[in-house]
Amino acid sequence: MSNARATVLTRRGLLAAGGALGLGAALAACGDGDAKNGGTTAATSGAWSFKDDRGQTVKADKVPSNIVAFVGVAAALYDYGIQVKGVFGPTITKGGKPDVQAGDLPVDKVTVIGNDYGQFSIEKYAALGPDLLVSTMFDDAGTLWYVPQESVKKILQVGAPTVGISVYDRQLPEPLQRMQALAESLGADVTTDKVKQAKKRFEDAAARLRAAAKAKPDIKVMAASASQDLFYVSGSNLSIDLEYFKALGVNLVEPPESAKKQGGGWYESLSWENADKYPADIIMMDDRSSAIQPADITQATWKNLPAVKAGQVIPRTTEPILSYDKCAPLLENLAKAIETAKKVS
Repeated sequence: MSNARATVLTRRGLLAAGGALGLGAALAACGDGDAKNGGTTAATSGAWSFKDDRGQTVKADKVPSNIVAFVGVAAALYDYGIQVKGVFGPTITKGGKPDVQAGDLPVDKVTVIGNDYGQFSIEKYAALGPDLLVSTMFDDAGTLWYVPQESVKKILQVGAPTVGISVYDRQLPEPLQRMQALAESLGADVTTDKVKQAKKRFEDAAARLRAAAKAKPDIKVMAASASQDLFYVSGSNLSIDLEYFKALGVNLVEPPESAKKQGGGWYESLSWENADKYPADIIMMDDRSSAIQPADITQATWKNLPAVKAGQVIPRTTEPILSYDKCAPLLENLAKAIETAKKVS
């Protein structure tokens, strides 16, 4: 997988494609790396610690309260009742509305220290007096997503410890469990009926998707993304949602490894003239604001795809908000699409 980190990608290709690669050097280790299994100490115990997915245990004298996080992490923590002070990453659209990656996060109650890739105001960050910085990781090197490489040293000098939750080459339930563990360590009550019901809904949705895939094994599903010049077809081997869908039996389009090489192993880039390279009955399209949405795609090749003509195009939440509440609908929507799909490829 290390070859992915060496792949040079355009910003458009990186953000529009179905997978994402962390760019830049890994943030320096914070805290003691000799953690015991379990990873957290209770939020009510005074001193706080959490073993993150870099294998590093972050420690503090008290539970962090001035948290700054990647927007998707902030949205997940909010679903567990943890409010962050600052966010970075796609938070507000050009029209001033909350970005899809913000979920239910009240964006008017947080300080946005950077809304676009490469933006991270160290001045705003320091002014918040942060005692914890959290992001996801899209590689196995510990790179925190959306934390600019050129600013890493200065960001660390502010003094807040960092936590990374991996969304690289694993199935969706694992990062969901890790995010819940982080939220619990920060004071969330994960024994509430709301949390229990959300988890049960997720488990029920997984069973439904498995059943749908088993009932219609010939329905081919393609995960894709669009930019002005290119059509990206995602592979399933690195993305937490696609790996899980595949494990549940979904028949996913899988470009060969050689074709995904330019996309760091995540995706194959196709010219719009070749957008019909892979037959598909259902197309899941990247719903991030960095990607062109289906209603705005004007290329004739797209409009002539059998799945498009059949109206069998659904959104794909390419960077899932890691709460059971937000991930259950992802499985439900795909299950419904397979249940109702016609074979058109």
